[in-house]
Amino acid sequence: MHRSVEALSTTDVLAECEAVLGYNFQDRSLLQLCLTHASGARIRLESNERLEFLGDSVLGLVVCEMLFKRFPESTEGELTRVKSILVSRTTCAKISLQMGCERLIFVGKGLKVSDRVPESVIAAVFESLIAGVYLDGGLEPARQLIERVMAPEIDLTTQQDHGRNFKSLLQQHSQKSLGATPVYKLLDERGPDHSKWFKVAATIGSHLYSPAWGANKKEAEQRAAHNALFELQGKEIPHIGDEQTQVL
Repeated sequence: MHRSVEALSTTDVLAECEAVLGYNFQDRSLLQLCLTHASGARIRLESNERLEFLGDSVLGLVVCEMLFKRFPESTEGELTRVKSILVSRTTCAKISLQMGCERLIFVGKGLKVSDRVPESVIAAVFESLIAGVYLDGGLEPARQLIERVMAPEIDLTTQQDHGRNFKSLLQQHSQKSLGATPVYKLLDERGPDHSKWFKVAATIGSHLYSPAWGANKKEAEQRAAHNALFELQGKEIPHIGDEQTQVL
C-alpha cells in the first residue's frame, strides 16, 4: 500500500519529487502541474496531459540518441524495436514506480478511494516530469535525467535480447564462489490484478541483495539476479536505489 499524497503537504510533495529527480525547479507551479492528474484538476488544461504529450517526444529523442551512439552497428529496424520497448507505457510505469512517483500524484476523489494507481497514470506522470524538467531547465537536465534512469533499462533489454540469463549466471557464480544457491524473495506487489508489479530480491545465505521491480515475477527475478551479480563483482548497481526513492 502506498502512502497517500494527502499525508504530505504540497510543499513536501514537491520537495520529495525534486529529490527523486535530482533536479530543483525554478518554477514550482510547473512541477505541481506535472504531478496533477486530470481527475484532480479543475479543467483538463490544468492537468499534466499536455506535459505528457511533450515529455513523450523528449523521451523518444534522448532514447534514440542513446541507442544511435551506443549501437553503431545496429540497423534501423533493430534500434526501432529496442526503442519501442524503452518508451513503452510498461517501461515508463516501471521507472515511475521505482522513483516512488505513485505516492506523489495529485488525483481526484475517484482515484483516492483506491490504493492502486492505474499503470497508465503512473506512466504519464513520468513523461510529464520529463517535460517539466525540459521546460524549466532545458534539454540538458532532461537528458541527464533520462540517461540516468534509461541506461539500466537499455542494458537489461539488450542483454536479454542476446539470451543472457542472469539467474543462471548468478547461480553459477554463487555456487562456485560462495558454495550456496540463490533464493528469490518477493518483497512487494503493486498495481491492479491485471497489471501487477513485483519487487524481488535475491538472497544468498543470509545476505539480501538489492531488490528490483518487474512486470512479472520472472522479470523481477532476472533483474534481482542482475543486481546481485553487480554487487558480487563490486560494481555500482545501475538502477535507482529503493532507499533513495522510498518506494516502500
